[in-house]
Amino acid sequence: MVSDEQRRVLDPERDAAALKALTHPLRIRLLGLLRQDGPATASELAVRTGESSASTSYHLRVLAKYAFVAEAEHHDGRERRWQAVHSVTSWSSKAMEAAAGSRAYVSLSRRAQIEHLEASLVRYEADIADGRLGQEWVEPSGISDLMPRLTPESLTELWDVLDRKLEELTTRDAEDPRAAQVILLTAGLPLAPRGPGTEADTSAPAGTDAEDAS
Repeated sequence: MVSDEQRRVLDPERDAAALKALTHPLRIRLLGLLRQDGPATASELAVRTGESSASTSYHLRVLAKYAFVAEAEHHDGRERRWQAVHSVTSWSSKAMEAAAGSRAYVSLSRRAQIEHLEASLVRYEADIADGRLGQEWVEPSGISDLMPRLTPESLTELWDVLDRKLEELTTRDAEDPRAAQVILLTAGLPLAPRGPGTEADTSAPAGTDAEDAS
């Protein structure tokens, strides 16, 4: 579970400049890579993102200015290595909804999460196919797109239950050598009902929940 020291809570008024700095897709991606894979140099991140070293170096310095990343310890005296200061960025959705700038960041961040899920699926499938992950991971892995009907109170309760269970399991598995990094992307997005004659929504999911994801 993420401790308070590992969590960066953004306030739309106090952190307006920091939020503006994060409304750049490459900065969100760089921060995510440092959180997922650990410290790296600007050159290493340039290779992984397809950007120039000058570009990644500049954007890392911007992230450092607003305390999202910091210089990591290194002993070779060569190119500096960067690390994420926090493992999670969070906020109050209600507070972020109040200002256009913070709403823009939330929207961009959510879309980056969708892209991360797609990239993670590709990586997972390749890791299974090439034997980097054992077959014991095949059964519990999966993605679901259920569409339950819930009240605002029930959706809030669902988040709370998930947080508590995740804390319990991560604590239990902390010292287990079999534990691996798992991409757990959750969403709870209410949709207003569509009336008769409304244009068809071709993006609607099938409402599936694979057996191996239950």
